[in-house]
Amino acid sequence: MTNRLAQTLSPYLRAHADNPVDWHPWGQAAFDEARERGVPLLISIGYSTCHWCHVMARESFSDPATAAEINAGFVPVKIDREEHPDVDAAFMAAASAFTPSLGWPLTVFTTPAGRAFYAGTYWPPEARGGMPAFGEVLAAVRDAWTARHDEVLASADAVAEALQEAAIRTVSPLPDAELLQTAAASITDREDRQFGGFGGAPKFPMATTLRFLQHPLAGAADAASRALTAMADAELRDDVDGGFFRYATQRDWTVPHYERMLTDNAQLMDVALDAGGEDIVRGIAGFLLTVLRRDGGGFGAAQDSESWIDGERNEGGYYRRDAAGRAELEPPTVDGKVLTGWNGMAIGALARAGAQLGETEWVDAAAAAANAVLTRNRGADGSLVRSSLDGVAATAVATVADLGLFAEGLLALALATGDVSWASTAVSLLAEDVTPDPVLVAHGIPQAGDDSDGDLPSGAAARASAHLTAWRLGAGDAHRVQAEDIAAGLASRALAQPLAFGALLRVLAGIAEPPRQVIAVTSDPTSTLAEVARKVEADIVTVVTPMQAKGFADAGFELFDGKDAVDGAVYDCRAFVCQLPVSDAAAVQRTR
Repeated sequence: MTNRLAQTLSPYLRAHADNPVDWHPWGQAAFDEARERGVPLLISIGYSTCHWCHVMARESFSDPATAAEINAGFVPVKIDREEHPDVDAAFMAAASAFTPSLGWPLTVFTTPAGRAFYAGTYWPPEARGGMPAFGEVLAAVRDAWTARHDEVLASADAVAEALQEAAIRTVSPLPDAELLQTAAASITDREDRQFGGFGGAPKFPMATTLRFLQHPLAGAADAASRALTAMADAELRDDVDGGFFRYATQRDWTVPHYERMLTDNAQLMDVALDAGGEDIVRGIAGFLLTVLRRDGGGFGAAQDSESWIDGERNEGGYYRRDAAGRAELEPPTVDGKVLTGWNGMAIGALARAGAQLGETEWVDAAAAAANAVLTRNRGADGSLVRSSLDGVAATAVATVADLGLFAEGLLALALATGDVSWASTAVSLLAEDVTPDPVLVAHGIPQAGDDSDGDLPSGAAARASAHLTAWRLGAGDAHRVQAEDIAAGLASRALAQPLAFGALLRVLAGIAEPPRQVIAVTSDPTSTLAEVARKVEADIVTVVTPMQAKGFADAGFELFDGKDAVDGAVYDCRAFVCQLPVSDAAAVQRTR
């Protein structure tokens, strides 16, 4: 017998369709039932490649006795955090009031109005290691709901009020170069000088932080390179196909948590490209193209940490074998959801690397992924949605981060191909309004207010970064103003907590330093002049034909105005002020 999840698109939800738990997918129906029955909601959030989500599902959600307790006392809701990141963020923020150990699986108990009054992550079936048994948690929550009802409601209201206050942004002056360098120094002061990277165990790549350190203004690219080298030389990187795992459970980057995410690998590809790690870039590209790429051109969300070995589920066993040993096994499954924003990150990384390293196949793959998202990730009204699976669009609307990350990827694709249509589409996406999740809005559930950068840029940072790139490309000063307005609302917090705002700090650095823009205009994309131009250190680098340059100018990208007259010239511009064009490759200044 299956529950309501069997009809959903999410592979994570479908994996719970045979649970005896009477799961609801995220939606209004669960709240209506909770109100009618007068019971709390049990909201369980995870994702398909999450190891401990699998464990809790096997131990508790598949157990008939535990399921009976849940069904009797709660309305259970199962959420794929990758489908509903805004919902996940809202409940993650609420959960922080009850536990410092945040992560997934996330379990949140709420009133029928959706206000959290208790939360935690993984709970075992029997008490161990200082953790109560899941059954004990269920019993305690039911007792509190019935015996101390007014107290529970008051606590839930207090949490909601605190979250609403935390969501208020304070606009502050944009920092100058000195303040941003101080922020970078405060990060590098925390570098693990023995093993590279930042923090202890568990240890994450922190790609958003590494990208800020690589900005020329930060002056800390060496620390990012040391972290990348340490990760690449350790067990965090798969030595068979070059993909990186989610994180290491040990400080020296050993004993990985074996799931492999599109987000981590796309960002680390950019880190490696800037660090000159061509072999690392090529390894990641191979992983994206051979493992995560789906039929139709889009990229799946992640590859699972678990696989079947000798009839049992095994965490990491597949990855601990060499190539020959893996050939004997069925590989771990790939979550085939094509997520709009995550694909934007992969599109951008492949386009940038493909252009710089002369790998046209990577640029073609980026274009195919962009077309897949633009055609398949569409709602009934034509607007972009959060994801699709096997060509079928989900109902969850695209988030602010989705539009920002996807637009950034399309801008990179325009630069790599010389096709202005990608840039025009990106600019149109940045003009769209984002509709908040209707269920959160209907119940007044506070949205997450921290806007910090975690394993990927926040919506604010993603949107600001795309506006900044659009401005650099000549789409108009309004885009710079948009980037500044977004960044100013978070600047003071970013400077106070730089490790948590890497992507936003990179935007602030981009605002503080005048951009360098390099355009090579040539009908021969294989010429020495074109090859040299592609390797220049600049914020905007593109090789276009005279006709393509005119196309950009005609579409309103003022950086290209008047640059179609000479075939075989490089224009080196600083904040839109260009030097006289040069036609000799030796005269092109490669460094900033």
